[in-house]
Amino acid sequence: LESVQLIVCMHMYDTGVGKSSIVCRFVQDHFDHNISVTVGAAFMTKTVPCGNELHKFLIWDTAGQERFHSLAPMYYRGSAAAIIVYDITSQDSFPIMKKWVKELKERGPENIVMAIVGNKCDLSDIREVPMKDAKEYAESIGAIFVETSAKNAINIEELFQAISQQIPPFETHENDNSRTIKLRKETAQTTRRCC
Repeated sequence: LESVQLIVCMHMYDTGVGKSSIVCRFVQDHFDHNISVTVGAAFMTKTVPCGNELHKFLIWDTAGQERFHSLAPMYYRGSAAAIIVYDITSQDSFPIMKKWVKELKERGPENIVMAIVGNKCDLSDIREVPMKDAKEYAESIGAIFVETSAKNAINIEELFQAISQQIPPFETHENDNSRTIKLRKETAQTTRRCC
């Protein structure tokens, strides 16, 4: 199997929408009710099969606090995909998610794959953001749309598989068994282990 590296950024201005929990569930199949707030950015990896390839996800989980917003471009500029998360139980998180999309369209890579993710679908009884609204918005910008529950492991694998399938095939060079998609030179950043 050929190996492809995908840099993925997880974005949201607000804290508490569940970005870190989604990453923890995907990478470690673990959910922590008391997960600590991301400071700066956390970095994790996971390799998954996709057709005849192995896709290695290099995931930057960026901090939600406004004071870290200025750092976000150095993560998403080198990314093949961006996951923008909102909380289905918080109407306020939906327009903030749209601001991230606007920024990515203006300043991100030209062909970045975007996924709009409504997290906490296990709390649908207190839903504030209708699925129909989010799905229509995602379709209008050509983004993947998924509702997830990091707590109950709903649609987490499916989210990353959908991203894998959206990445266009790349030509391999002779005598080169690995391919890197938009991999930029990494600078030393503060990272933390998830969970």
